[in-house]
Amino acid sequence: MGPQGAGKGTQAARLAEVFGIPAISTGDIFRANIKGGTELGRLAQEYSAKGELVPDEVTDSMVRDRLAEDDVKGGFLLDGYPRNAHQVEALDGILGALDWELDGVIELTADREELLQRIAKRAEVEGREDDTPDAIARRLDIYEAETAPLTAAYAERGLLVQVDGIGEISEVTDRIVAALEQQFG
Repeated sequence: MGPQGAGKGTQAARLAEVFGIPAISTGDIFRANIKGGTELGRLAQEYSAKGELVPDEVTDSMVRDRLAEDDVKGGFLLDGYPRNAHQVEALDGILGALDWELDGVIELTADREELLQRIAKRAEVEGREDDTPDAIARRLDIYEAETAPLTAAYAERGLLVQVDGIGEISEVTDRIVAALEQQFG
């Protein structure tokens, strides 16, 4: 978990490699559908262009389908999900139906100004139309209002590990691995 621009996608890919598990990114799935011109992609683009998030029901179904695939049997890492209280409940239901439990939650933290700069640079480099200044600010506001409060709930469950997302990519990865080892052994 963490706000847009905190490095979730980069770190998810690195951690997936470290632990030999798939990283499941809702953002990547949405972008692939947008690029492919699918109905889901058009819907996702409509919301993303306004700086809004794709409706929970669409995202929940996508995650449920993805967790039914064979490559997740040995573990997985979710990137960008859950992002609100409804999705926490949906994830609990999905995992319960599979007779699985969540092992831990990583929250990458970062200063808002740093995030705004990172996302603006990403938009320039990648040509991402969904990363306009207004859309960026809106998504950060949504994160603060809807997603950030979830970290308290995961902390109460003893599942939360907070890690500073600012720094060299490899240093952040090392901090995450060390924090996970310290918290969960």
